[in-house]
Amino acid sequence: MSTADAKLPAAPRIEGPPPHLLLVRAPYYRDVVDGLSEGAGRLLREAGGTFETLDVAGAFELPQAIRIAMRGSRRFDAFVALGCIVKGETDHYEFISQATMAGLMQVSLQFGIALGAGLLTVDTIQQAEARSRLDGFNKGAEAAAAALLQVGAARQLGAS
Repeated sequence: MSTADAKLPAAPRIEGPPPHLLLVRAPYYRDVVDGLSEGAGRLLREAGGTFETLDVAGAFELPQAIRIAMRGSRRFDAFVALGCIVKGETDHYEFISQATMAGLMQVSLQFGIALGAGLLTVDTIQQAEARSRLDGFNKGAEAAAAALLQVGAARQLGAS
C-alpha cells in the first residue's frame, strides 16, 4: 500500500488514564519534522493524550535518546520517534537508516516499550514533504496512532 492509498489514522480510544508520551525528534529537515510533529500532536490530543518533545542531533540519536529517557525519573507510557533521512550520493543513507531502525526495534523489544516509528527514509525531499503535510496523510500521525495502540494493548494485557 502506498501513502496515497492509505487511510488517515484515527485517534484510538485508550482505556484508563490519559497516556503521556515523549516525542523524540531529529529535526535536521526542520519543516518536514515539524509537519510530522504537528500531525502526531494533533492525533495525540484527539485521543486525550499528553506529550512532551525532545530534540536530538540526528536520526542516529533517536534510539539512544529513548533509552536515556527511560533511565530518567519521568514516566512515559510510550515514545514516538520522528525524523527524516534523504538519500544522498553515498552509502551513509543506508547505514544510518538501517542502524536507526534496528536501534529503535532493539530498544522497544529489549525494554518492552510502546513505540511509534515516524522515521521517513526517502529518495527526495519532495517525498518527505508529501508524507508530512497536514492536509493529507501524515506519517507522524500514523506513528502516534501506532504508539497509542501499543499502549492500549499493554493495558489490555496487564503489561503497562
